[in-house]
Amino acid sequence: MAKSSADDEELRRACEAAIEGTKQKIVMSIRVAKGRGMWGKSGKLGRNMAKPRVLALSTKAKGQRTKAFLRVLKYSTGGVLEPAKLYKLKHLSKVEVITNDPSGCTFTLGFDNLRGKSVAPPQWTMRNIDDRNRLLLCILNICKDVLGRLPKVVGIDVVEMALWAKENNPTVTTQRNQQDGPVAATVTESDLKVTVERELVSQAEEEDMEALLGTYVMGIGEAEAFSERLKRELLALEAANVHAILESEPMVDEVLQGLEAATNCVDDMDEWLSIFNVKLRHMREDIESIETRNNKLEMQSVNNKSLIEELDRLLERLRVPSEYAACLTGGSFDEARMLQNVEACEWLTGALRGLEVPNLDPIYANMRAVREKRAELEKLKTTFVRRASEFLRNYFASLVDFMISDKSYFSQRGQLKRPDHADLRYKCRTYARLLQHLKSLDKKCLGTLRKAYCSSLNLLLRREAREFANELRASTKASRNPSVWLEGSSGSGHGGHSDTSPVSDAYAKMLTIFIPLLVDESSFFAHFMCFEVPTLVSPGGVPNGNRSDDDTNDDDLGIMDIDENDSKADKNSADLATLNEALQELLNGIQEDFYAVVDWAYKIDPLRCISMHGITERYLSGQKADAAGFVRLLLGDLESRISMQFGRFVDEACHQIERNERNVRQMGVLSYIPRFATLATRMEQYIQGQSRDLVDQAYTKFVSIMFVTLEKIAQTDPKYADIFLLENYAAFQNSLYDLANVVPTLAKFYHQASEAYEQACTRHISMIIYYQFERLFQFARKIEDLMYTITPEEIPFQLGLSKMDLRKMLKSSLSGVDKSIAAMYKKLQKNLTSEELLPSLWDKCKKEFLDKYDSFAQLVAKVYPNETIPSVAEMRDLLASM
Repeated sequence: MAKSSADDEELRRACEAAIEGTKQKIVMSIRVAKGRGMWGKSGKLGRNMAKPRVLALSTKAKGQRTKAFLRVLKYSTGGVLEPAKLYKLKHLSKVEVITNDPSGCTFTLGFDNLRGKSVAPPQWTMRNIDDRNRLLLCILNICKDVLGRLPKVVGIDVVEMALWAKENNPTVTTQRNQQDGPVAATVTESDLKVTVERELVSQAEEEDMEALLGTYVMGIGEAEAFSERLKRELLALEAANVHAILESEPMVDEVLQGLEAATNCVDDMDEWLSIFNVKLRHMREDIESIETRNNKLEMQSVNNKSLIEELDRLLERLRVPSEYAACLTGGSFDEARMLQNVEACEWLTGALRGLEVPNLDPIYANMRAVREKRAELEKLKTTFVRRASEFLRNYFASLVDFMISDKSYFSQRGQLKRPDHADLRYKCRTYARLLQHLKSLDKKCLGTLRKAYCSSLNLLLRREAREFANELRASTKASRNPSVWLEGSSGSGHGGHSDTSPVSDAYAKMLTIFIPLLVDESSFFAHFMCFEVPTLVSPGGVPNGNRSDDDTNDDDLGIMDIDENDSKADKNSADLATLNEALQELLNGIQEDFYAVVDWAYKIDPLRCISMHGITERYLSGQKADAAGFVRLLLGDLESRISMQFGRFVDEACHQIERNERNVRQMGVLSYIPRFATLATRMEQYIQGQSRDLVDQAYTKFVSIMFVTLEKIAQTDPKYADIFLLENYAAFQNSLYDLANVVPTLAKFYHQASEAYEQACTRHISMIIYYQFERLFQFARKIEDLMYTITPEEIPFQLGLSKMDLRKMLKSSLSGVDKSIAAMYKKLQKNLTSEELLPSLWDKCKKEFLDKYDSFAQLVAKVYPNETIPSVAEMRDLLASM
């Protein structure tokens, strides 16, 4: 017999590879052919043609249970097995062998979960009867052991299957690796894990069948004859049973009579039960109606109780205590009564808030009692706000009037008095909490209160600043310095300037006293008048030692805990704009006294603007708080006014420089050049802080005007222009040499003057050299011009450039060369007013002459190689001896 595909290990491994990852184990795999009912039917060949498939039985352990599956695998285009269908054996209900197939190798498997499918189930055809029996036997064993039941088997005898199983119990040889080596052992297939462990027919059933067969002495050649005999006996037994039933007819009649009587009793009982059911239904409806009425009454009782409690709470909320009503409508605002006023305000605020919708149930909002009580509270609020606002306006004015009437409070002749607002702020703090509550009651009332406070305090601050500034100027001892610094006509000079430092010290004292005061007033006003702005910081440029202990805590009003919901940290841009407008009204006008000090200092010494500018910048850099906006504006205006005054001084000085241009004849060094050095030296002494830019801009303007004026004066007499320029540029360098080493702006102009000096020297020296040796260097220039167009050998044949012309020119120019050089020295010395410049100019002149003569000697050697002229070395020695 050919080997079955169920024993093909390669096929089993291919199936295991196809289902890898599913955690299932292959029990059996066998090759089959799949068809669609081709036996006894006509159809298309391609559709009914059998297709090769592999059926595999697999199991999967899940806890203590085992699941069984039937897998259909097909061959892919590459000949590799891949899963096609998956059936669960628990749904297997029928195994039918097709009778149309004479070989008996075709069967179908019916699954109860596929009965609704319109497609006929596939037919599986095996290679032979053994393969069919082996597969079906394995399926039945798995169903019996794993599922505990057997499917319906049609077209095959179970007894025949059992006999076949007994005769064809396959054996499998396994290898066990022991210490002594591999040993072959023969086991049955039922012993392996790949099959079920028990046979289709048990041992007891098999013994019963053998006993039954032993009762027959006739010889049975085959199972089919035995099956026919059993069928005949079964028919005989059924006929005997029918005969016995017909003989017992009287007994059946008695049973039927008893059943009829019982039926009548049951009918009577059913009628009684229907009557009782109707009565019970009516009783149940009555009970439900009674329970509904009781529930409604109970709910009404609970609701009435809750309503009474809610009304009691509402009435308590609507009640106005008599002591608070009296305080709000007619109480006094004296300091002793402020605690009662604050308590009344707190109650009124809470009462108004309690009648608002978020805190009061919306259903109560439109009740008549609530609306009337809200109107009454609004009337109380209006009355109290009006009374408190009127009192505070009068109180602020009376405080300031009292302080202004006391002359000893301000600076007097011979005594500078620092403003002290500690007592004023102490009295104001008494009403700080009242202002907080007025804000929570009516924000609009704060506008008039802020205006009243600003207008009253503005009078006091302006009076303090005016008296302080007047006494500050009167007590400062400083002689006046003239503002004419660069006037060319003033020949006496300005070397003896007096010390004007008290002027800038006075300005610094004005800022030291009043800038912290104004910042503190701004901060106090912002907090006292309930502006929602960040806390102010002290100006960075003010030493802490200049502030008294009383002023360090002026901003702490002790009112931060009144309204917890009013966040002071949130910056409100609209509130900040309103605050800056109020500060403008509070401090406006005080800048005039600062301007007066600046103008006074400018008249005494214009250069003190530099010191004042640096002091102002230092204070301005320390103002960072938003609520001190007016103080920053004041400092910015002061800085602009100081810059304007200093610019005015610079413009006047520049005008003095330009006036030198009007003189008809200028000789020597102009007077404003050394005067500018003196001015720059003193300006550097006055620089403080960040005033460098101001001074550098003045330097730029001064020097630019000086150089422009110098060039214009030089153009009035071109003959002596270069001498005039080189002397003045040299004087500029000499006077600013030390300052240029430390001041970058002056260093830039120093290098600019140095370049102009060199250019003027070059032009003047060239003019002197050409004046004495004109024919010599004109002859050299002609040769240079021709060398661009013709060769050097052709030049001696040109008109005026022959060797004879060369000899004549040399005789006329170099016959008395020592006298000509002496004449150059005298001409250089003749118009020079600065004798100290003569040695350096004469050295430059000799060097320039030697360079030009060297070029001439090279031209002669190239064009007239056979002619002899005095050598360059002879000329150098001659010049050295002069």
